[in-house]
Amino acid sequence: MGRSRDAVVGSGHGTREPAQAVGTGTAQGTATQPAPGTATSASSASADPEVLAGTAAEVLGGYLHERAAEFLRGLRDHAQGTGAASGASGPGPGGASGTADPARAAASVETLRGAARRLNGALITYRSLLDPVWADDLRTELSWLAGALAGEYAYAARLERLLGALHRLASGGGTGREGEAPPGEAGARPSGSSAATPSGTAGRAGGTGQSVGGGSRGGAATRERGALPVGAARAGALLERRLTLSRTRAHSAALQALGSARFHAVADAVALLASEAPFRPGGEAADRPAAAVLPPLADQARRKLTEAVAALPLSRAEAPYNADALARSLGTEARQDAAWDHVRVLLRLHRYAQEVLGPCAEPDPRLGPAGEALERHRDAAAAAAAAASAAATPRIAPATAYALGVLHADQRHEVEAARFAFGHHWREGGPL
Repeated sequence: MGRSRDAVVGSGHGTREPAQAVGTGTAQGTATQPAPGTATSASSASADPEVLAGTAAEVLGGYLHERAAEFLRGLRDHAQGTGAASGASGPGPGGASGTADPARAAASVETLRGAARRLNGALITYRSLLDPVWADDLRTELSWLAGALAGEYAYAARLERLLGALHRLASGGGTGREGEAPPGEAGARPSGSSAATPSGTAGRAGGTGQSVGGGSRGGAATRERGALPVGAARAGALLERRLTLSRTRAHSAALQALGSARFHAVADAVALLASEAPFRPGGEAADRPAAAVLPPLADQARRKLTEAVAALPLSRAEAPYNADALARSLGTEARQDAAWDHVRVLLRLHRYAQEVLGPCAEPDPRLGPAGEALERHRDAAAAAAAAASAAATPRIAPATAYALGVLHADQRHEVEAARFAFGHHWREGGPL
């Protein structure tokens, strides 16, 4: 706990791994290579690539070490990308400043969130092998830090999504799919708008993979199409004011988090995890063969996912245009969305549990497309909620409220389309 941030962030040397490299094979259901972090000695000692060799402590510990090193590399890249170069004062006000690279900072947030999600997933699924107090504390702190860093990018992506949809609806055109604007209109927004990613550059929204950059190209497209109708223009301006304010507050919260003692404690804990994983005191399971200990724990994550999917109203999401669900959504949006978001989290936990198993992971081609559909569901639901919240602003003009209502309905259609896509992919692969 006594080490400085320089030592912690600098410990993650090496080339930064792409944010999606770890989960690519598992997400597509083809575990052809051991997941990064599988003990090297254990995998090389086995002649059969389908056998999970070594003890549970070796395999799980190796995976945790790799993810912790990836998290530290993300912290270092974020410090350099934001101009808070390693200095005696650390990040934030008063720290040594360097040249900011917003694109690198945005990419580092993806790396951080990806590593934090995988660490959290392993700590949840394989908690019975680890020190429970340590695992629970680290999970809480990782979630706090990843959420604090990702907030501003999420608000920027949400604003870009809503303004793009507003232009599409007002123009009477569009492609029928959110996020697929016609060529040259990807960043469209009202004239004079400054909405963009934090620092005004393209970035990646937390975990969505959706570009949030607009820049001058979006402004040029807006001028070419002409002005929006009055109600739509005012709705866009209202959304921009509200979400830009939220983004600014999230940015300030991120700076405060990076300068806090809580951040340094998290960084120290992850740095220690990069070299040593605390297993349950007196536990014998960690010393048993990994092939006998880890797959049953991963199967528990699979069963939880299967049960949660079975509770979803998939029969009501069988049509791409689901008028029945839309009619029900006004009073039960939050409750419906929470159930689907819970499945999204469980699907991730299942994927990450399979990553730990490496060559012993069970292939499932549904996980990738089903997970993408649930990510689109989350983004559309959050955008619809933002439009509804803006429409509740007191004393707005009827035309503005009407435009926001149309925008809300459009995003709820996107929610239903994502549910339809999930059900299609899930049933296509058969029983899990």
